[in-house]
Amino acid sequence: MLKIEQAVLVEGKYDKIRLSAVLDALILDIGGFGIFRDKEKQKFLKRLAQEKGIVILTDSDAAGFRIRSFLGGMLPQDRVWHAYIPDVFGKEKRKAHSSAEGKLGVEGMSAEVLQKAILQAGLPILQTEKERSEPITTLDLYRLGLSGTENSAERRRQVLRYFELPARLSSSSFRRLASDFIGKEALEKAVGELFDEKK
Repeated sequence: MLKIEQAVLVEGKYDKIRLSAVLDALILDIGGFGIFRDKEKQKFLKRLAQEKGIVILTDSDAAGFRIRSFLGGMLPQDRVWHAYIPDVFGKEKRKAHSSAEGKLGVEGMSAEVLQKAILQAGLPILQTEKERSEPITTLDLYRLGLSGTENSAERRRQVLRYFELPARLSSSSFRRLASDFIGKEALEKAVGELFDEKK
């Protein structure tokens, strides 16, 4: 079982139950969209971020990214880390129907996927020298054809799928994620493997 000092925010109680089986940490169920109106909980999360640091782990669908964006904007950026699960299509066992986008949420992920998501979040205590290497710049993304060029959005999506990360990311979010989770050397290698033969 993986142990971290930071608190982890998930959307609902079933996400919390699932993550608790693989992670030794303070895991909080924020109640989905309820966090938008809950001023008391927002105040608590701000304090918690300052005291412990917070990892945000939401589903990889539109709703999950909306909640992630809200939390990321509300909390101090230097005390927040983002963990992402990949786009996996299917249906959780307890549900009669799949989600609107047909993707599995946190509760539907395997233990290995969840641990990998936490390990890739760039937490200070878990970072390796590779993860602390020089950040990826906007110019790096342009040079690799991942921003500001024809088909760059599709190329980013292919790279994200390559690393089993969610495809729903803007170029700025992609750059931050690539710096924290992937590293420049691994990103260049992936781009070479995915696209060199097409040039």
